[in-house]
Amino acid sequence: MSTNWDQRADEAIDALLNGPGYYLAESVFSAEQVAEANRIINAHSDEAQAATHFHGEHADKIHLQRRVWNLLNKGQVFVDMVQHPLVMKVFGPILGRQFILGSFAANRLLPGAPGQEPHIDYPYWDLHDTGEFPAGINAGFHMNCQSLISLHEFTAENGATAVVPGSQTRGAYPSKQDFAKEHIQLSCPPGSLLLFVGMIWHCSMPNNSAGERTSVLGQYLPKFVKPMEALDRSVRTDVLNAATPELRQLLGVDLRYPELLEDTEAGNAEGRSA
Repeated sequence: MSTNWDQRADEAIDALLNGPGYYLAESVFSAEQVAEANRIINAHSDEAQAATHFHGEHADKIHLQRRVWNLLNKGQVFVDMVQHPLVMKVFGPILGRQFILGSFAANRLLPGAPGQEPHIDYPYWDLHDTGEFPAGINAGFHMNCQSLISLHEFTAENGATAVVPGSQTRGAYPSKQDFAKEHIQLSCPPGSLLLFVGMIWHCSMPNNSAGERTSVLGQYLPKFVKPMEALDRSVRTDVLNAATPELRQLLGVDLRYPELLEDTEAGNAEGRSA
């Protein structure tokens, strides 16, 4: 297991910015971490259903995909995963050094689970309706990076994540036809870490195996993009009190804005000379 994260980070940054739009680091997390994460996720999803995305065409099978949200409250293993050194070293130069966490959740696909609609990720995920976005929106810079941690072996049979390499440069929502012609699937062993930009075309594929396939999904955003999960209201006080500087950054604890400016001390707060 490599610990030369600086070298790996340089490779990953180049892949995300100038290459296929994704970077796969295999077997990053230990078997013990994978087992603990699976145990917790299964305990929270064996019975309960939760909100999910991009399964509108398969409403009759939506129960075969189990989501578990707000993982930071559910175990130290997730607190460690969310701030892995490779994540922090790669996403800072791409999103800005005060980048934040938008969501940290699990996706558990049971046998027979259908694949997702090919999509791009929040905040781009409704780009199929361009009227929701500013005029001229494009892929010139990134407002989302994603992490995916495999908690089982990812294979073609059990629905390994599919991507269209290079599609992040198109700045458009995917069409089913183009995705079907151009996608590849990313197989990997348990404990692997996949990093990608949110504008790349991707989706989970159908689980045609006899076993489940689970992943942990992290959403990371520039400091000025509103998070998808309300982590400021949901993360427990004890998690915040024990947070490393990296986790405090991800949770936006020390970001100044939004602020009640009429109650703020008078004086200059911004600019080169602030």
